[in-house]
Amino acid sequence: MLPPSRRDFVSLTLSESGSYTDSKQWHRQSCWRKWKQLSRLQRSLILFTLMLLLVCGILPNCLVEKKKMRQLFPVFLFLSAESRLEAVREAFRHAWKGYKNFAWGHDELKPISKSHGEWFGLGLTLIDALDTMWILGLKEEFAEAREWVARALSFDKNVDVNLFESTIRILGGLLSTYHLTGDSLFLEKAKDIGSRLMPAFNTASKIPYSDVNIGKGTAHPPQWTSDSTVAEVTSIQLEFRELSRLTGDPKYKLAVMEVMKQVHKLDGKQDGLVPMFINTNNGLFTHQGIYTLGARADSYYEYLLKQWIQGGKTENELLDDYLLAVEGVKKNLLKKSTPSGLTFVGELSHGYFSPKMDHLVCFLPGTLALGAHFGLPADHMELAKQLMETCYQMYAQMETGLSPEIAHFNMHEGSTQDVEVKIADRHNLLRPETVESLFYMYRFTKDKKYQQWGWEILQNFNKYTRVPTGGYTSINNVRDPANPNPRDKMESFFLGETLKYFYLLFSNDPNLISLDKYIFNTEAHPLPIWPQSE
Repeated sequence: MLPPSRRDFVSLTLSESGSYTDSKQWHRQSCWRKWKQLSRLQRSLILFTLMLLLVCGILPNCLVEKKKMRQLFPVFLFLSAESRLEAVREAFRHAWKGYKNFAWGHDELKPISKSHGEWFGLGLTLIDALDTMWILGLKEEFAEAREWVARALSFDKNVDVNLFESTIRILGGLLSTYHLTGDSLFLEKAKDIGSRLMPAFNTASKIPYSDVNIGKGTAHPPQWTSDSTVAEVTSIQLEFRELSRLTGDPKYKLAVMEVMKQVHKLDGKQDGLVPMFINTNNGLFTHQGIYTLGARADSYYEYLLKQWIQGGKTENELLDDYLLAVEGVKKNLLKKSTPSGLTFVGELSHGYFSPKMDHLVCFLPGTLALGAHFGLPADHMELAKQLMETCYQMYAQMETGLSPEIAHFNMHEGSTQDVEVKIADRHNLLRPETVESLFYMYRFTKDKKYQQWGWEILQNFNKYTRVPTGGYTSINNVRDPANPNPRDKMESFFLGETLKYFYLLFSNDPNLISLDKYIFNTEAHPLPIWPQSE
């Protein structure tokens, strides 16, 4: 049976009778009546078309400054979702071209000098980027990277590696790629590197050393201290727990959960906030009295929540520590700037507050939103929205539109600018944290402004950090658009995290790495949330 016919057009009948004045009045009434008869959708489409004509300059009598037009009608609004996704794929291909041409098989690309940098000599950028290529659908690039892993990647090397960085980038990347592809090659490589990292836990305190020689099977602290950072020893749990689940060998999980048990019961916290260092000999916090959500402590808080989610929301000690820490942040570290009243997270040093906020802290809006999604207090989401605005402003208030590594917020009456940046803090390392949080905020709220903010950031990365011959570079000065002063280094996390989160942010598909099925490690490698039966 055919559906009833619809009339999605307007028919106007013009009368030839009557005076000119009467005819005009009749036409006005008739047009108005016809306009009112249109559906809301039809009227909206007509108004949108007229506005589009205005934007395109087809109505020349309506002159508007170009800058003002860009503010009122961002180009982003007229881009399809596929166009935005393709822009990310193009950025990845450009970065990959530089890596392939000048740094293939090495840890990092130096795009300005067209050379490479080495950290561990294990192809960090390539491994970090594996699951990104898979998610972006870059089959050709993925195939050539897989071939390198199969033929050239060997962990049988006399080299010291950092336990934390190797775990989140290499072990995490291999486990994630195994889950996404089902290819056992990556699981076997993950087992190999995982077992080689285990000597780090051979300490009297069970708090792991920071460095491991993966060829000799020995481990040690840094030359200058016997301490490890709290973030490093408490941000390897997702990966080793998953390795135990896949292999059936509990030793990996037992080792990392012993660390969490020790940290849980330690003295030296302030309202759930932890110091930055822990001693590997006695297992106690050192340098007490300094509390931050930035470097050396940040991912401790992130992994409290994510372990609880990974394990099926059954490990209450982890949840309790996370909730207490959030309250500690509110009580001790949360302030507002002048003049705009931006909510920011500062630092506490022996009772004195510092309005210093690392870009690293911008993981927090996304983490708070994730917790709220899994049933934690609704005010966590409200705080996430406030902090997300602040992290965006750390970009928007800079002359290049790119955030500095560290910002200081004004709290004095009469201040005219919220954000100040010291000369030593003006660099940008292509970090992912703000884009990461934008992804979470868009995924949970569907508010398009988060996509728009991400689009602005991507365009500024392209404008100020893209190297014509391939790759992107960190820059030294986000406050000088004329000379941002490139540093000649593309961190592996630009491909492993930043571009991946851009892609997920611009996608409107909630099932593309569903947040009800996967949890991201701190290097943006998605690992499965365990079934309730486990």
